[in-house]
Amino acid sequence: MAFLLAAQSKITPMYELSKSVQRRMHEPGFVANYFVGSGIDIGCGEDALDQYGPQFPLMTALKRWDIQDGDAQYMEGVPDNEYDFVHSAHCLEHVYNPVIALDNWIRICKPGGHLVVLIPDEDLYEQGVWPPNFNTDHKWAFTLFKVESWCPKSMNVLTLLCRPDIEVLSVKQLHQTFRHYPERFDQTMTPLGECAIEFVVRKRECQQQR
Repeated sequence: MAFLLAAQSKITPMYELSKSVQRRMHEPGFVANYFVGSGIDIGCGEDALDQYGPQFPLMTALKRWDIQDGDAQYMEGVPDNEYDFVHSAHCLEHVYNPVIALDNWIRICKPGGHLVVLIPDEDLYEQGVWPPNFNTDHKWAFTLFKVESWCPKSMNVLTLLCRPDIEVLSVKQLHQTFRHYPERFDQTMTPLGECAIEFVVRKRECQQQR
């Protein structure tokens, strides 16, 4: 463990989307249902989903959307019901209002399409420290659900997804590669650590009024 901490500064930050591909390519839902047709990857940077076309062969096109394209919270200029799927890895924690961002991410998804999102889990990533020091641009922390959180800017994912215009297909904490060491460190800097929550929702074809 001491060696890992000493060497941490020399490790190139790992790409969270690329980490997720290692498991998603073996899950039929992602290959056959979620990443199908034309999609958009919000906040992707250089680590975009279109790098993995062979792993998701039913994906026909992907639009990369990052800071130079506009504010991810509003997705201005993107028409309603534009994409078969919307993907985002570790972007929602950077926006000022995740509820508004989710409104717009669902807005640009076609009815019957899918929204796939990765966000850091507050206990696996921030690990009890706020404001965060692993990434000082994080504006929100996320947990699946807690009655009370240690974090003043914590948001329950199950509460966030409790809305009539989507069907929740999957919500899970990606804790399998988390290592419970006494020393606190950014485990996403390791090749396998995801330290995240992943949710998949389907936009309802006949939307109810909120």
